[in-house]
Amino acid sequence: MPEKAQSGPVSESRAGGRPDTGVAPGRIGGVATHVASALIGSSATHDAGPGHGVRLVGPPSADAYAGGWRSRVRLVVDADGRAGVHRYRSTEVITDLGCPQPMAGAMEGIAEREWTPGADLVVAVDGDGMRHLVEIAPAGDERSGQRERRERGGRAGGSAGGSGRGGDRRSTAARRAAAHSARTERVVDGTGRAVQYVAERRWELSATGFWQPHYGAAQCYSDVVAEWADAAPGALVWDLYCGVGVFAARLAGQVGDTGVVHGVEFARTAVSEGRAALRDMPWVDLTAERVERWIHEQSGAAPDVVVLDPPRAGAGKDVINALSGHSPRRVIHIGCDPASFARDVGLYRSAGYRPVALRVFDAFPGTHHVECIAAFER
Repeated sequence: MPEKAQSGPVSESRAGGRPDTGVAPGRIGGVATHVASALIGSSATHDAGPGHGVRLVGPPSADAYAGGWRSRVRLVVDADGRAGVHRYRSTEVITDLGCPQPMAGAMEGIAEREWTPGADLVVAVDGDGMRHLVEIAPAGDERSGQRERRERGGRAGGSAGGSGRGGDRRSTAARRAAAHSARTERVVDGTGRAVQYVAERRWELSATGFWQPHYGAAQCYSDVVAEWADAAPGALVWDLYCGVGVFAARLAGQVGDTGVVHGVEFARTAVSEGRAALRDMPWVDLTAERVERWIHEQSGAAPDVVVLDPPRAGAGKDVINALSGHSPRRVIHIGCDPASFARDVGLYRSAGYRPVALRVFDAFPGTHHVECIAAFER
């Protein structure tokens, strides 16, 4: 849960809630729409859609920093079994769970319990309001490392062993590699299967799988993608880094059963969950593959629209150059890191694509993170 306050432009786009709540949705950056109606302020808007110039917006209002927006939180457990978060760029664990970001009730009872040293905790509040709490077993030999640090009199990641901020680079790299290996999960609260809703469609996915942390982000972003894609019936479209297929579902509704939607995602579990959610749309094909490899394997007709939602590192040169070789009419790119997003914008421009629309969202209120969505055309 980052602590640094964000600054800069935000959009005033709406974030969606569950379709059947009967409550008008609020805007991303405030508290839950079914709880309160804190909105982001905006000014200086320009042309709003593809083909009409870039959209620019003004600074947020104070209401954008209200708490209770984060529906997913990942915690770490220190050597004494206390849950907390890592200090910025450090292995030190801060066990103060008083952060205002999580939704109401999400952190209840966690600070009072003793957990497995070295474990991770995933907290997810789903679209039905159910809290899922999952303990993920320590990665690799983390338990022995924790015991060794305690015997030396130091805390996990603390300064007693002389590691200080940042720690040892090699141990950090090893820890990150181990964190991505298979680890045992124990469901402590809820079912471990989170239910989510976007555009009246239901997804069921692992509580430890990826979903946008802001409760309204998935609906908000998919609304923008659907508006800007404007794919024609019968069209061919691609959804790259598709996750469970939230954008693929919106695109499939536009192209209809005479069209084709190809979704590509490296995480096999997400692809399986997406296929289950979209089984009534047989013209959606979700593939578990690396995006760059999949693009190079494609031949035949050019896609009409391509949507990309890459991880924080961005799409990069290989993907964007390969994609531009297929000459899609329109590209919609979602970037969760401004630096990598800016680099990718330059790559699109070098490939002959120009930005025709831009929206920037304060999707992580109270932090320096923003989410950028841009449309590109040749």
